[in-house]
Amino acid sequence: MSRHDADLELALRLADAADAITAARFRAHDLAVERKPDRTPVTDADVAVEDAIRSILTSERPDDVVMGEERGGTLDASRVWVLDPIDGTKNFLRGVPVWASLIALVVDGVPVVGVVSAPALGRRWWAAAGSGAFASDSSGTRPISVSGVRSLEDAYVSTTDIKTWVEYHSREAFLALVDATWESRAFGDFYQHCLVAEGAIDLAPEAVANPWDIAPFQVLVTEAGGRFTDLSGVERYDGGNVLTSNGHLHEAALKLLAR
Repeated sequence: MSRHDADLELALRLADAADAITAARFRAHDLAVERKPDRTPVTDADVAVEDAIRSILTSERPDDVVMGEERGGTLDASRVWVLDPIDGTKNFLRGVPVWASLIALVVDGVPVVGVVSAPALGRRWWAAAGSGAFASDSSGTRPISVSGVRSLEDAYVSTTDIKTWVEYHSREAFLALVDATWESRAFGDFYQHCLVAEGAIDLAPEAVANPWDIAPFQVLVTEAGGRFTDLSGVERYDGGNVLTSNGHLHEAALKLLAR
């Protein structure tokens, strides 16, 4: 038993509420899409999910703080729920089924509960500090763990969009990592970090990431036996970028990704 069991149970119920909204709006002909100031898209489903989760949290955890992608908030509190109502909104609005609702509870600056729910894929991942990491799909629920790959030349690496490396970090550094590995893909967004946690791929660096994009993965990947840091090697979800790995390859990847 973990002291975070009650919070994990609530987070899973929050994910159920999110799934009920997103599944109904996915591929809807009347889906409303707007642009935020940073020119990223937001759909009516994004806003509806965040509002629904906030309503439940107001009722069940009235003393907790909420930080969400669509409604904002602060991370400066002892207990903060960090929400991305739909991670992969571009996929969602184009009818691509690779998107998810991300829910994390951060206590004293450290994510201790993380849930990632991808109903169009029929998949969900979750973890609580000290309790291990798990995934579910049509075949049931199982514990998950990272891969045992120990050499970069055998590693499978994924990122979200190579153009972000040009703008936010270093395209050359990322390509150096790609050249050192066995295979590269762009599974992108939440999915690649979930694949690291379950051992399907070995490395997932991102040149730019908001706290709500990656908070659940700090607990999910570490509970699965891997490592989670920013690109400078600090274990934090609010550093503006991220590297998740199976742990064995982390330092070698950080060295290649250094500007």
